[in-house]
Amino acid sequence: MEENLIKTCLHDRHVKQGALMSPFGGFDMPIQYKGITEEHNAVRQNVGVFDVSHMGEVRISGPDAYKYVSHIFVNDVTGAPDGQIFYGMMCYENGGTVDDLLVYKVNDQEYFLVINASNIAKDVEWIKKNAEGYDVKVVNESDYYGEVAVQGPKAEETLEKILGLELKDIPFYNFKVFTIDGEDVIVSRTGYTGEDGFEIYGSHSYIQGVWDKLMEAGVQPCGLGCRDTLRFEVGLPLYGDELSPEISPIEASLSMFVKLDKPEFIGKEALAKQKAEGVARRIVGLELDGNAIPRHGYPVEVDGKQVGEITTGYRSISTGKSVAMAMIDKPYDKLGTKVEVRIRKKTFPATVVKKRFYDKNYKK
Repeated sequence: MEENLIKTCLHDRHVKQGALMSPFGGFDMPIQYKGITEEHNAVRQNVGVFDVSHMGEVRISGPDAYKYVSHIFVNDVTGAPDGQIFYGMMCYENGGTVDDLLVYKVNDQEYFLVINASNIAKDVEWIKKNAEGYDVKVVNESDYYGEVAVQGPKAEETLEKILGLELKDIPFYNFKVFTIDGEDVIVSRTGYTGEDGFEIYGSHSYIQGVWDKLMEAGVQPCGLGCRDTLRFEVGLPLYGDELSPEISPIEASLSMFVKLDKPEFIGKEALAKQKAEGVARRIVGLELDGNAIPRHGYPVEVDGKQVGEITTGYRSISTGKSVAMAMIDKPYDKLGTKVEVRIRKKTFPATVVKKRFYDKNYKK
């Protein structure tokens, strides 16, 4: 099994730097370098860089590109200026989630989709299958692109200084294409950490050069361990935990990204029904009393009866509290509801809270 893991273009650098490597989404990825806490704090307080070359990239182009993206994407890209980015989901007819993704609008006839590593093959097949009857070309560019995410309050000044790129005028959730040494490099400003930050997409050799320059400048390399603690603290979902074929965006408490007032899209009917009638369960935040640490899969109970389970849980590095996201049955999902989390043979009291445990610090 281990031999079949895909290596990113930065793999040998991680190994040389002594990173703890582990399988993730079919890739051999760095989990940590110095340690999750130190890397987490670097991103919250200063700047850190992640290898996210495992993410997938799909380009959809052609006369029907806008129409087709609208057909498969729950968010509404209508009338957006070129260079804008949208977060949302692709859904099955029953409302379950194919994947959550970012849609980059190049222009009305070209969109760049960024999808999750573990879903690349499945997503590409699904996108191609549903493109029948649309005048579009679907190209999987995942093997071409390497990607790094530079995150933290000092991300902008660090990148401007090290790479000499003008980034100040890229607004949040927008991107720009730079031509560098004859190749197109995409730089976007989204961030999956709750901090300001940029994603850089380019050829493998270009991304290796960026990584080397950042290392020379002393930027902290960060693994997927703290990527998870960072995204979790600000209430951002991870596919496979808070979203899945069995979990719709409505159940994941992400209905703000589902635009029912736009024309037909795959899953619209099911999602409209869920929105109108309500769902039987949804993702909420939990705060535990004391120091017990909740983990994925632990049961949530009320009076000895299971009413849900933990999807992600940690002792929050930024707040010091034991917190979790959990899928909870109604009516136990209301703010302030008292529940218990079962950790092995014991239960620990917890309270339903908002699922954002730490305030985001994006560039306004």
